This record gives sequence, C-alpha cells and structure tokens, in this order.
Amino acid sequence: MLKSLRKKDHLISVVNSALVDLPSPSSLSYFWNFGSLLGVFLGIQIITGLFLAMQFSGDVFLSFDVIIHIMRDVNSGWLLRVMHANGASFFFLFMFIHMGRGLYYGSYRFVKTWLSGVTILLLSMATAFLGYVLPWGQMSFWAATVITNLLSAIPYIGVSLVEWVWGGFSVGNPTLTRFFSFHFVLPFIILFMVILHLVFLHETGSSNPLGVKSDLDSVFFHPYFSYKDIYGFMLLFMMYLLVCFLAPYIFMDVENFISSNPLVTPVHIQPEWYFLFAYTILRSISSKIGGVAALFMSVLIYYFLPFIFSFRYRSAQFYIIMQYIYWYFLANWLMLTWIGACEVDFPYMQLGMLFSFMYFYMIFMLSLMSVIEDNIM
Repeated sequence: MLKSLRKKDHLISVVNSALVDLPSPSSLSYFWNFGSLLGVFLGIQIITGLFLAMQFSGDVFLSFDVIIHIMRDVNSGWLLRVMHANGASFFFLFMFIHMGRGLYYGSYRFVKTWLSGVTILLLSMATAFLGYVLPWGQMSFWAATVITNLLSAIPYIGVSLVEWVWGGFSVGNPTLTRFFSFHFVLPFIILFMVILHLVFLHETGSSNPLGVKSDLDSVFFHPYFSYKDIYGFMLLFMMYLLVCFLAPYIFMDVENFISSNPLVTPVHIQPEWYFLFAYTILRSISSKIGGVAALFMSVLIYYFLPFIFSFRYRSAQFYIIMQYIYWYFLANWLMLTWIGACEVDFPYMQLGMLFSFMYFYMIFMLSLMSVIEDNIM
C-alpha cells in the first residue's frame, strides 16, 4: 500500500514538473498553440478512425458501399466520417502553421526536436494518402494508381517494387487490404513519435519570438499557457465543428462520390489540398525520375535545415532580408498549392515550373545568407 502511494506521488510529481512547473518563455504568442492543437486533433483522428475501422471492409467490391452504409445506417456514422475526413485537413493546416512558425523563429536549432517533427510530417502524409485511397472512389483509385506508379522510376528494382506494393499487376484487392492495414497501424507510430518529440522538446525548452534562451524570462506553463491553449482549442474546435455540420464535403473531391472505374480516367487527377504543393513540383518536371526526386526532396529538404542554417540569432525578425525571403517562400508555397488544383495546361504548367524552381531557390538563398553571416561574424 505504501509502495503504491509512493508510486502515485512520484507520478504526480513527474506530471507537475512536465506540465505545470515547466519553465516557458514569457513571450510566447498564440502561434505556439498549434503544437497542443495537433496533439488533440491526432487523438480525434485515432478515436474516430478506430470506430470507422469497426465498420469498414477492405475489399474492392464492398469498400465504397460500406462508406454509404456508415453514412446512412450506422448510428452517428455520418458524424464520425465527416469528423475523420475534415479532421485530416485541419490536422495538416495546423501542422503547416506549426512548421511555418518554427521556420520563422528558428526552431530548427533544436535539432532532435526538429528532425522528429519532420518525421511526424512524413508519416502523417503517408497515413493521409493511404486513408484517401480507402473509400475506393474514382479519385481514390486513380490517385493510388498514379502515386504507386512513381516507384517504377527507381532504377533496376522499380517495376518489381510497384508489383510488390500492388500485390499483383494492377491496383486491386491486395492493394486496398495492404493500404487499410498500414493506415490503421501508422497513427500509433505517429503517436510514439509525438511522445519522442515532446521528450526532446522538454530537454531543450521551447523556442520563443525573441530567439534567445534565458531562465530569467521564464514563467510556469500553468496557468499562463495552459489557459491560452484551452482558449485556442475551444475557438478552433468550434470552427472545426462548423465545417463538419455546415460544409462537411468542402474538402472532398466530387469524383470520390463515384464508385471507382478502371476504364474511365478522371479529366483532372489531383490529390488532397495538403499534397498539392508537392504534386505541382512533381508534374513540373518532364523527367519521371527527376520529378519523383523533386517530389521527395520538397519534404526531405526540411531534414537538412538544422545543418545548412547557422544564423547567429534564431528569430527571423532580426534579419530583414530573411523576413522578405520567408514571406516570398510562403507566397510561393500558396501558389504551388493553387496551381496543383489547376488543369495541366497553359499557363499553369509554366507557372508551376517557375514556382517549383523558386521553392528550392529560396531555401538555397537562405543557406547562402547563413554562410555569409558566419564569415562576416
């Protein structure tokens, strides 16, 4: 009895030191709310996904009808489905804001925290793609066909790798079964990476708008930032529910309300909005292997930021040129996202090539500025 009480007291002290007494910079703004929001929305995605998986069938002849069954016949099934589908869009929106804030304020200086965060982004993108295929609508089927075919660009083993992923010579039942299995397992791997991300964050402490670390400028996490997190969550969760109730299909493609047909190709194949920037980069390069390499590098390049950026101060607000480049980079990313939703035609192809080049060029310019500053200082 005494031992169990000691364990309970130890657990309470660990929680207090981790959440209540955690020293946090007093200058943190609402941009630091999105980390906790991502944790909440990851929980929502896992819970709604578990309930949907209880009704789902990973069979090409049943999956589309099962979605209709969930929407029409299962108690509150429509709510679970729209919460899960729209939750993915909100999750990626918050993740992009979270990473954008990290880029602006130099969070990549915390190497282990940053690298684990980029890994979470990659795993989340893989999970979202697999989930997009599961309803087996027209766009889901063709998105799976196009994206998995990209593996064939790998020299020597590409074709064999594609057939292994498909489980045959075309996208079919084995493909859907495998995608469902991976879509179910990956969120728990993401959850493990989130815990690791938090452990690394608690080792170094949080970044702040000033870009400097000072114990004299720290305050307790509770109540100063716990209340701020709760307020931000209530506000954005209200927006999330408004979308789910008033515009539940706003982020969905109309083609996905048609059952998949391998004999009819959609006029314009496009992924979900959070993949459009990478999709634009992919289709802007005529070489297949070059496009695939650029597609992967559009995300993998964030792994190298802690090693190529070595500014003396963390925050971009101390560098006027860096601020301009950052906002141009953000505008460039938005343009890539918009172009990805446009048809493959003039002038969108030419604009896609220009903005794809600028995407990597701006990161190169920032790294060059970092080297110049090191030599000057």
